Amino acid sequence: MHVRRFEIEGPVEITPQRHFDDRGYFCETFNQARLAAAGISGPVWLQDNQSFSKPANTLRGLHFQLPPFAQAKLVRVLKGSIFDVAVDIRKSSPSFGQWIAVKLTAEDFNQFYVPAGFAHGFLTLEPDVEVFYKVSASYSKQHDRSIRWDDSDLRISWPLASLVDPVLSEKDASAPYFSSAHATYFE
Repeated sequence: MHVRRFEIEGPVEITPQRHFDDRGYFCETFNQARLAAAGISGPVWLQDNQSFSKPANTLRGLHFQLPPFAQAKLVRVLKGSIFDVAVDIRKSSPSFGQWIAVKLTAEDFNQFYVPAGFAHGFLTLEPDVEVFYKVSASYSKQHDRSIRWDDSDLRISWPLASLVDPVLSEKDASAPYFSSAHATYFE
């Protein structure tokens, strides 16, 4: 397993090792003990989620849940590719309001660990994308929050072709701006 850390503490890119032979390959896509050995410990995974996005440029996010339903996520792509983003919403963090991104592809087999305390979102880079992710807490509508994807304070460099608007849900299109939602962020 290869682990890549970032300048923002918490999120980690993980690439499990695949073992190839004439039949194809075998891979452990999740191993709690190996993650703990790599310094990713704490979350107990309670739920698996899968999404399918038909058109390219589908943008899902930026989403998070408040405690006690705050979610850590372990994200991977089963088909296609995404631009996956984590925004630090921990008020006491030196990187509060900063973001990092990872290109996840089915071909590269990489994964993105996003701890609780981060808003998460992704943009599909091609049509017919399937994303699978583990979460550490169940969905709670009461604790569900979002941040506007194109917030000028965050300045996320989404890889959208010029003059192309992303495909958004109504919830994501009407999400509040980062500065107007500060009261709901993590301490």
